[in-house]
Amino acid sequence: MKFSRELEAQLVHEWRDGYVDYKRLKKIIKNIKISLNSSPENSAESQSLLYGFSIADPIRSLVTRFSSEPNSQNRLQGDEENGYELDLVQSGNEEVKNFVERAEKELEKVNDFYTRMEEGFCQRGEEVLKQLQIMLEVKQVLKESRHRRPRRRAPSLGAASPGSTGALLSGINSPSPVPVGTPTKTEEAQQEQVAVVEEVIAALERNGVSFIGSARGKVKKEAKPRADVIRIDIPGTTPTLSFMNFWESLVNGLQKEGEGGNGYHLHRMKIQKAEKIIREALIELYKGLERMKKYSSLNLLAFTKIIKKFTKVTNEEEASVCFMKKVKGSHFIVSDKVLRLQDEVESLFTKHFASNDRKIARISLKPQQNKDSHAITFFAGLFTGTFVTLFSVYAILAHFCGIFTSTSTSGYVETVYPVFSTFALISLHIFLYGCNLFMWKSTRINHNFIFDFKPNTALKHRDAFLISSAFMTAVVGAMVAHLFLKYSHISSHHLDALPGILLLICLGLLVCPFNILYRETRYCFLRVVRNIVFSPLYKVLMADFFMADQLTSQIPLFRYMEFTACYFIAGGLKAGSYETCNSSHQYKLLAYVISFLPYYWRALQCIRRYMEEGYDINHMANCGKYISAMVAAAARMLYAMDPTPVRLALAIIACSGATLYQLYWDFVKDWGLMNPKSKNFFLRDQLILKKRSIYYVSMGLNVLLRLAWIESVMKINLGPVEHRLVDFTLASLEIIRRGHWNYYRLENEHLNNVGKFRTMKNIPLPFREMDSD
Repeated sequence: MKFSRELEAQLVHEWRDGYVDYKRLKKIIKNIKISLNSSPENSAESQSLLYGFSIADPIRSLVTRFSSEPNSQNRLQGDEENGYELDLVQSGNEEVKNFVERAEKELEKVNDFYTRMEEGFCQRGEEVLKQLQIMLEVKQVLKESRHRRPRRRAPSLGAASPGSTGALLSGINSPSPVPVGTPTKTEEAQQEQVAVVEEVIAALERNGVSFIGSARGKVKKEAKPRADVIRIDIPGTTPTLSFMNFWESLVNGLQKEGEGGNGYHLHRMKIQKAEKIIREALIELYKGLERMKKYSSLNLLAFTKIIKKFTKVTNEEEASVCFMKKVKGSHFIVSDKVLRLQDEVESLFTKHFASNDRKIARISLKPQQNKDSHAITFFAGLFTGTFVTLFSVYAILAHFCGIFTSTSTSGYVETVYPVFSTFALISLHIFLYGCNLFMWKSTRINHNFIFDFKPNTALKHRDAFLISSAFMTAVVGAMVAHLFLKYSHISSHHLDALPGILLLICLGLLVCPFNILYRETRYCFLRVVRNIVFSPLYKVLMADFFMADQLTSQIPLFRYMEFTACYFIAGGLKAGSYETCNSSHQYKLLAYVISFLPYYWRALQCIRRYMEEGYDINHMANCGKYISAMVAAAARMLYAMDPTPVRLALAIIACSGATLYQLYWDFVKDWGLMNPKSKNFFLRDQLILKKRSIYYVSMGLNVLLRLAWIESVMKINLGPVEHRLVDFTLASLEIIRRGHWNYYRLENEHLNNVGKFRTMKNIPLPFREMDSD
């Protein structure tokens, strides 16, 4: 592999402007080679190659060599005394001088960037280590107070070791964020609890640590203002933490108004979360320092490679040697601040978070991705072949049974087909996600960091293909078995049991608590879905709104799921499942409400981000996109209920406006394209894919797939079978469009950080200093 490609593959993309411009230097060397070959001296050499050598040539070369050695040594010694000034190339070639000047500028650029980043990491290290020291003092104070007091705790608090996380508040009986003065079982227990809390407060204040909102803190403030007030500030990244923060702020507000008594709110979960945040901050700091080391070694290798090429072309050995000495004496090579800070972080992490086990600490600090298993590849191929075989068998059986002909009864397509379509759409989405993972990995897009996934448990493309193929094999196998049962004179009650059993198996696997079948991925999916439903209650993360965008493309899936639930519930109640779930007015109304939900959740996420991120108007503009989609869906619903020309015109206007809004946001905001000032015509300056034509084709394809609503408005007259097949095809095309959109969305995120996520995750630290007055 050429070094330019290796450098491009290994560099941190966000820092790419701070690396050596290897390609530019290489291009200058190529120009030097061309200019030297076209010079008169080299033309004479080329003539000597054509007409032969002279007998005096070896003697002449020896005399030149011995006469130049003392001069070169004297020049090297003088350069060492002058601090390796790179004024060494005495060539009259302009390209050579251009290379020397450019190499000097590149070295200066690398040094400046490294110095700036080093200062930032050292400052961050001081902050994190200070937070760790506060955390250790809190643990020590609570441990001492527990040993001084009699062990008379409530049964809800289990025994814990002093160094464990559960022992952080073992001296305080506060399992919920309520005032300490709340009556307990006995007066003696209550008095003991209050006394322990007061002792902890006094000890913490003696150590310079206080908490905002306490009655004791208010007294201290009135008596003598403090300058180092510290509070635990836990970001509400989950509904539980958000509710805890809200409850605490509410109680503290009541206390400030004089309605509170002697409550001092130390919550077990909050202290544990603070320790967890500090642990994550240490890990991220260590990762950043590791990237700094890699940055230094990669730039040193780049300078070594390019100077070697320069020497080979120009024979300027003295200049090359002196320049490399200057490189090796530069700040980004000789500075050891990063190494010392990294050793300190590793030592502290090993001591306080790994029980002095360095092996365990390295697993956390340097998590290694699991190697691709050949078994996964084998089973993915096996299930894919089985799926193709079963699908062929199903197509043949369906043809002989006449299920998909216009003359057949529509019961199968109207009832059973939506149930199996639910699984098919899910499997298609998983397969496209696997394609996205493959492309992100191939183009080195840091998707695990952007989504905040753990590298050792994150899903890989082979895993996604295995899940998708196994899923579709089970679905098509159930469809084949269902056809056999249907034409074996089995009662309809037994026929309905097969798709119902498949549905229960899938739900059971999704919530299975055992550590099998990608439990981390399944639980991560459930957490993200929970976060989407509770979008307004807490901070919106990248994975949350990315998944919410996926749900906006799965509206047909939600309708299929609604029909499946209605079909089985109505069938169980013997209420005429087909009629209830097809022609009922309440069912149709609920179907349109369900179609609004993904857009509604996504709009709430935009409003939440608008309030949290400095009232950025772009989030409200993004919210308007989803509101326009809801308006378009409402217009289509009104037209479906009463297909009049006026409502048709309103539906067309609303859908056209929403489509234009969505296309603009896709191209300009999400993909970062359509830039008229870009060096790439109407694209963006930085592109990962080499062929620009791919972007133009993708833009055109996105426009076509965005116009799928035309069929739902025009309502082309088709039979019941063809109508279901068209609906399924359009739903599949929308999922394909979303999978296609996913790559460019993350490419733009990786290159331009449109979502304000950085290569190094900036974790907000829990202990925040505040001015007490």
